[in-house]
Amino acid sequence: MTAIFTFVFLALAAAWAGAMGYSLLVVQPKAARFFEDDGQLEDFLLVMAHGNRWKVAPLIAGLLVTATLAKIYYVLPLYVVAAGIFAHVSWRHWPKRVFALPAEREGFRRALRVQAWAMTVLAGGAFLTALAATSGLF
Repeated sequence: MTAIFTFVFLALAAAWAGAMGYSLLVVQPKAARFFEDDGQLEDFLLVMAHGNRWKVAPLIAGLLVTATLAKIYYVLPLYVVAAGIFAHVSWRHWPKRVFALPAEREGFRRALRVQAWAMTVLAGGAFLTALAATSGLF
């Protein structure tokens, strides 16, 4: 049974880290180059972000549960910190950003990039650590 939980955990971990990496390295830079109008860029990013918290929150819960059931306890602190950042972005950053003045938008984008990179490093690091440990690399 532990092998099944480990497999599910690794699949969820890869999904979150991969989605974050794709967003940061592909989607956001291309969107910034595509939209010349700042308002259109912000509208596009808002549409892209809308509803994601209700997809990511269960994914994080699944990571925490499967890591516990698979006895991969050492990654839990990384996911707890990443979950805290995610909660801040979802329930504090975005609501403020939606009502931000045009002059404030770049500051919000910069703050989000920092937080998104932190989540990506935490999620990716946890995934790679768990993969190496469960593969017998250490």
